[in-house]
Amino acid sequence: MIVVMKRGATREEIEHMIQRVEELGLKSQPIYGTERTVIAAIGEKRDEYRHSLESGPGVSEVVSILAPYKVASREVKPESTVVRVGSLAVGNSHIGMIAGPCSVESEEQTMATARAVKAAGATALRGGAFKPRTSPYSFQGLKEDGLKILAAARQETGLAVVTEVIAAADVPLVAKYADVLQIGARNMQNYRLLDAAGEEGKPVLLKRGPSATMDELLLAAEYILNAGNPNVMLCERGIRTFETHTRFSLTLASVPYLHERSHLPVVVDPSHGTGHASLVPRMAAAAIAAGAAGLIRSRSEMLTEL
Repeated sequence: MIVVMKRGATREEIEHMIQRVEELGLKSQPIYGTERTVIAAIGEKRDEYRHSLESGPGVSEVVSILAPYKVASREVKPESTVVRVGSLAVGNSHIGMIAGPCSVESEEQTMATARAVKAAGATALRGGAFKPRTSPYSFQGLKEDGLKILAAARQETGLAVVTEVIAAADVPLVAKYADVLQIGARNMQNYRLLDAAGEEGKPVLLKRGPSATMDELLLAAEYILNAGNPNVMLCERGIRTFETHTRFSLTLASVPYLHERSHLPVVVDPSHGTGHASLVPRMAAAAIAAGAAGLIRSRSEMLTEL
């Protein structure tokens, strides 16, 4: 449930209600809006304490959260979240353009790509230093050396760095160099990784799994939010269906659907979603028309086609 504070509620009243929620054995998640503050009260027996909380100083009302995801729901936070880090802003009226190589292979390749995407108008550089591969014999990334190359590219271009983290143990290392931690489709339900990313506090780009439902994606985001990190971006990158004309089926209806149910910004990946460079410009435009707050592309030349 959520404790909705009155407009003009004082800091002391808000802190008092946070303390009361926690004294009842519930977890509190205060969300400070431009007009009013709400406190999410999360726990197994939360509804039993509704009347006790309604009588608190500065409280307007206490409402049940119907969605299975609590902090991610628009019931808790009607205002759209904006994630800002360095050169990147995503959400509401801000559209982030994230582009770069799928994997960091050399300093020359990464620096050339960073300059190109910067010139094309990108606001962040993506590149994989750790790469989960289907085959154990495929290139797995340059790891920390790759992270250092990305940091050097940021130093030269000023672009925020978005890179994937694939294991909970690697989160501190990746966070040392990156501005945004990307959790890939294969790891969307790696709950230890989600918890670790939430505890780290760096903004997170969470990609939808190839067979994940909308509720599963939002509940995965809930792990990060529940760990105390409010800066989560959802990424639609297509799902696996019976169709073979594209790499995945890019379901752009998910963008307005997610906006109706969650305050988190939605980024679309038209390159992984289609697998064909010729389709990317039109699907990118369609994604923005559907309400996407950002695009992420795995090849620099795709950005210049728009």
